[in-house]
Amino acid sequence: MTTRGDPVPVETLLVSVFTIPTDAPEADGTYEWESTTIVVVDLTAGGQSGLGYTYADSATARLIADKLAKIVIGSDAMSISAAWMSMSRSVRNLGRPGICSMAISAVDTALWDLKARLLHVPLVTLLGQVRESMPIYGSGGFTSYSIEKLQKQLRGWVEQGIPRVKMKIGRDIDADRARVAAAREAIGEDAELFVDANGAYSRKQALAQAHAFAKSNVSWFEEPVSADDLEGLRLIRDRGPAGMNIAAGEYGYEIDYFRRMIEADAVDVVQADATRCGGFTGFLQVAAFCEAHHLPLSAHCAPALHAPVGCATGPFVHGEYFHDHVRIENLFFDGVPQVREGALRPDLSRPGLGLELRRSDVDKFRVN
Repeated sequence: MTTRGDPVPVETLLVSVFTIPTDAPEADGTYEWESTTIVVVDLTAGGQSGLGYTYADSATARLIADKLAKIVIGSDAMSISAAWMSMSRSVRNLGRPGICSMAISAVDTALWDLKARLLHVPLVTLLGQVRESMPIYGSGGFTSYSIEKLQKQLRGWVEQGIPRVKMKIGRDIDADRARVAAAREAIGEDAELFVDANGAYSRKQALAQAHAFAKSNVSWFEEPVSADDLEGLRLIRDRGPAGMNIAAGEYGYEIDYFRRMIEADAVDVVQADATRCGGFTGFLQVAAFCEAHHLPLSAHCAPALHAPVGCATGPFVHGEYFHDHVRIENLFFDGVPQVREGALRPDLSRPGLGLELRRSDVDKFRVN
């Protein structure tokens, strides 16, 4: 166990890329896909290894291998903030948002996992646990699904004990209204119903849809307009139904974006994604902003990754139990937390994230 104040230098960094086909064609309001790519980082130091990952393009792995590895190898595994600052400064001339931030995210989460393992404690303990479990919402309901498949998926989550579910919209205004009504019929009156347009609507379309969706008791409208249109988000928030939260933030890659969003009064709930916003270090920065402005925080996707930080963050309300990522994380890792009473609980008997990559099982998906 590491107890002294001596530095523990990072010795190696390995980055791997895997692409996994979806179980069916998927689409949302603005995009279609048939596979998902995960970039996995393994670090070693002091006889321990740390694991982190992001859902991103293979170019992210190239950036990690060519640039970030030189910074992280030899750095003190116990001084994560120093490594994070050095990585952030190194991409100044490349552009921080997008691939650069996702690359930093994968390395940062591996560093946090490594530090917790060096100290032989669960990551949630290192972060400072404030709740026993991370409430979740089932997420999928793709626009490519038939009404029957949509209803079956959402109903299945509710029957599993998950009290809130989310579906995709944004392809067709009239069809969206019919699908939302069908979703409400499938899940009953007690479960919460969330919708996500992925920025597909114009401002006036979104406002009209918000009032139409209120008839189905929709309580969450995510990215009704582009997440870059902060004035538009504010418009929908101000003029939409009182019982409907406006949410955005999954494409926030750095703290300045979240500052602008919060200062614009653009959302009722801030979303952040530790696989995009700079890892757990970036996520904790966003959480501090939310706490200072009395705003709730929700985690976007990657449920196994977010469970520890979700249980260690004051303004946190829930995490996204996203269909694709649930499939991948259960396929790729041992130690993935399972749903119990509508929530995920970190395993306090396992150090770090508690995840172990099943490398031999998933090597068939490897692309580098």
